[in-house]
Parts: sequence; structure tokens; C-alpha cells
Amino acid sequence: MKAFTYERPGTPAEAAAAVARRPGAKFIAGGTNLLDLMKLQIETPTHLVDVNGLGLDRIEPTPEGGLRIGALVRNTDLAADARVRRDYAVLARALLAGASGQLRNQATTAGNLLQRTRCPYFYDTAQPCNKRQPGSGCSAIDGVSRTLAVIGTSDACIATHPGDMAVAMRVLDATVETVDAEGSQRTIPIADFHRLPGDTPHIETALKPGELITAVTLPKPPGGAQVYRKVRDRASYAYALVSVAVVVQPDGTGRVALGAVAHKPWRLEAAEAELPRGARAVTERLLAGAKPTHENAYKLKLAERTLGAALTQARA
Repeated sequence: MKAFTYERPGTPAEAAAAVARRPGAKFIAGGTNLLDLMKLQIETPTHLVDVNGLGLDRIEPTPEGGLRIGALVRNTDLAADARVRRDYAVLARALLAGASGQLRNQATTAGNLLQRTRCPYFYDTAQPCNKRQPGSGCSAIDGVSRTLAVIGTSDACIATHPGDMAVAMRVLDATVETVDAEGSQRTIPIADFHRLPGDTPHIETALKPGELITAVTLPKPPGGAQVYRKVRDRASYAYALVSVAVVVQPDGTGRVALGAVAHKPWRLEAAEAELPRGARAVTERLLAGAKPTHENAYKLKLAERTLGAALTQARA
């Protein structure tokens, strides 16, 4: 790990300004992803700005009937919150499907959204990776790709977003609140927050340099039956091969988002019109245009079957 400097600002705007004015600076909260990347010298920040003391660790109701989740709310606390368990069960289930209890105690809401891919070539600094070193190439395209993306890919990258929480946030239509170095605030729909790789896979989100996430807001509860289903190589402490978040209403309508199939949580609202026809009709439309490799083509059928199991669970 390379040497770095460190500071603890007093306000979110001060934190954003501290990162904006120092090339190579990074925010640090739980550190569950960043510290690992620093040890491998994939991330080499020259300056760390600790945001843990900014008071962004509360879950509060909104006037519209939703919830505002502070950026520093720990995953364990969010999953255990009675309002989340009652009204946003798909989010609680997604959080509890991720990592381990120890990591969930430390990981934050904003950090979870910002975690970087677990593509093995991204982590292997001896291999070319456009996400790690823009313009160097993508080793995964002609390499081991069993766990990687099948849709929304490009000639520059076939990595997946690794998280569970973001998939649930996408099906719930969350919004991300931020502040920049000038103190200006904005909200970003979760649908627009994560980017597809295109020619710039190293630019993973819609955040501007130095922009700090302050909260994630959920709209009023969607009701219905909510299910998060994750398929992985082992029963715990493993990333998804495919995951599904569903919200199903009594009349058969609903929402669907997939995880571990793309560079971002994957949802096409137009595909949800097919829900009354079943999982096959939904996934055919949801994954239309998929370009799997020979190693991960199984994900297309796995997504259909996982969605089918989730819908059966929800309707029961």
C-alpha cells in the first residue's frame, strides 16, 4: 500500500471540496472495498477524506411517505430497520444476501452503490483491463468469462456490477442525493446512476469528480409481494451468478430487475408488461440483444428460471 495523507472534514460540502481540490483524493467510509483495492495497488489515492463524522447515518421518513437513507447508514442497520423490513422487504433481503455479517456491519449505503467490479482481470494487475487502465484492452473478452456480463456490454468491457443492494434500489425506483464542492445539491435517479461501459468503462457512475453521495431516497412503498433471489456458487459470502428483485401486485403486474448480468442493475420497464405471461416472456424481452460468451450463455436460461422461482414465491 502506498503512502497517503488523511483528513476528516466537518461538513459534506467541505468533504466534496477536499476531494475536488486534491488530484488523486478519495472518500473513505467503511472501506470494505477501497482498502482491498489499495492493498493490491489497483486504487492508489494520494489523499483520503474520511466522511464518517458527517452525520449522514440516519434513516428518516420523507413528506411523500418514503424513506431517506443517509449515505453512511450501515448495511446491517438498514436491513434491520423495521420500516425497511415492513415496506421495502426486497431491499432488506438483498442486503442480507450480500457479503458476511462482519462486512455488513461496516459497509455503508453509498459505498455499496459505489463498489467496483469483481471481474478477475480487474483484480489481476498483470492483465490488461480498460477499467483499471483505460486503453489497455479487455482480457475478459477472450478469457475466463463465466461470471461476467451478457447484456449491455461493449468491445471495451464485459464486467458486471457486483452488488445486491443496487438491484433492489433499482426495482424500488430510488434516487441518489449528492453535494459537490460548491455546496450544490442534486438528485440522480438510480436508473441513471450506474453507467454502461461503452468506450469508457472506467467511468462507472454519473458522479462528477469530487461529488459526494449524501443519501438515497426511496419513494412511498410499492406494496405487493417483494422477493430477492440470488443464485451463486456457494450458499454464502459469494457474488451472484444471477440475481432477481421482483415486486408483484395482486393483479399480476409488477417490477423486475436483474443483477450480475450487466455493468449495472438491469431493468427494462417495457418488459414488465409481460409479467402476466410468465418468466420466459419477461426474460426474452428483458435480455433481448444479449451477447453472451460461450462460457456465460447459461445465464440467459438461469435468469429465466430464477425469475420464475421468484415469481412463484411472490405469488404464493
